Amino acid sequence: MRVLLVEDHQPLAKALRQGMEEEGFAVDVATDGEEADVKCRSTAYDVVVLDVMLPKVDGLSLLKRWRASGVNTHVLMLTAKSETADKVTGLDTGADDYLSKANLDLEELFARIRALIRRGHQQKDPVLRCYDLEIDTAARTVRRAGRSIHLTPREYALLEFLAFHRGKVVTRSMIWEHLYDEYDENTSNVVDVYIRYLRNKVDKEFDPQLILTRWGEGYMLRGEDDPPAAAK
Repeated sequence: MRVLLVEDHQPLAKALRQGMEEEGFAVDVATDGEEADVKCRSTAYDVVVLDVMLPKVDGLSLLKRWRASGVNTHVLMLTAKSETADKVTGLDTGADDYLSKANLDLEELFARIRALIRRGHQQKDPVLRCYDLEIDTAARTVRRAGRSIHLTPREYALLEFLAFHRGKVVTRSMIWEHLYDEYDENTSNVVDVYIRYLRNKVDKEFDPQLILTRWGEGYMLRGEDDPPAAAK
């Protein structure tokens, strides 16, 4: 999933971006409020990790501006302040979550980001299921018919995205927008390549086939009302 990290402290931004990418997120970075505003309004991010103290436009003012104009992307405020009053102000301004930089734990940050992504898809259970396929979004593991399936980070991200939209067609452009960051130099046909990789691992030795092609539209993970006999 694609995350916008808004942080002006370069060493911290670099460390957080590296950690998020290792966790499988596609990450764009903004170092001031104006840059963050442009990026958030032009890209459908799954989550924005927003520092409070920023050059040009501070995080709270930026968040207030977003909410007033209808930008409903989930926002996790990240701040050096830890007082309860600051957290209350951030949440009342429209933040979905709030985390202090003091003793910041990356695993907690990643867990909170994953929780916000699930909330965005109205999915409370961290395990996504499709027939005999199970995707554990917390452990980032995949099993089918009880058998563990090893996926690369990019393959996992694609399968998770399809699962969050189970039963609905997702276009190549939607996949590209959510799984690749602004610095990625791959071409759009890489989506078809990774769909093929996924099918070889998730569908090849199993029945029914779960990853479906809707010609001229895109791809989808088989929905509950899309029975095997009716799907092609």
